[in-house]
Amino acid sequence: MKVTLFSDGSSKGNPGPGGYGTILRYVDPKGNVHEREYTEGFAETTNNRMELMGVITGLEALTRPCEVEVISDSKYVTDAFNKGWVDSWLKNNWKSASKSPVKNVELWQRLLKAMESHKVSFTWVKGHAGHPENERCDALATASADKAAEL
Repeated sequence: MKVTLFSDGSSKGNPGPGGYGTILRYVDPKGNVHEREYTEGFAETTNNRMELMGVITGLEALTRPCEVEVISDSKYVTDAFNKGWVDSWLKNNWKSASKSPVKNVELWQRLLKAMESHKVSFTWVKGHAGHPENERCDALATASADKAAEL
C-alpha cells in the first residue's frame, strides 16, 4: 500500500506555542482518494519539534506496513535522512558532527521506531510557495499553535 504523508510544523517563538498539521493520503485500486488530517498544539515547544511530531503522528497512525513518501518543507527532517545525518548520529551515539548531543533525540528515536515497519522516503518542498497540501498542513499547524497560545 502506497501512502503520501504531508506534514508541517509551526511555533510562535522558538520556544513558544506551536503545532503540527499532517495529511495522510491513500489512493485505492479503484482510484478513490482517502485522506485523514491530524493536528495538535503545544503550549511550549519549538518549530523543529513540531516538524518531527507531524511526521511521527502520521507514521504512527498507519496500521499496516506501507510504502510512505513523506513530503515536508523542513530541511531539518528531510536532510536528516536524505543526507545521512541520522546514520551518522546513530554511529556516533547521538552526537552531531561537532560532537555535541543531537537535539530532540527522543523524537528522532520515536520517528525511527515509527518507520520500522514501513519503506519511507523523504521529499522536500519549498514552504509558503503554493503547494496545496503543504499550505493546508501549515494552516492546521498554525491554527493549533494559536489555540495552544490561548490556553
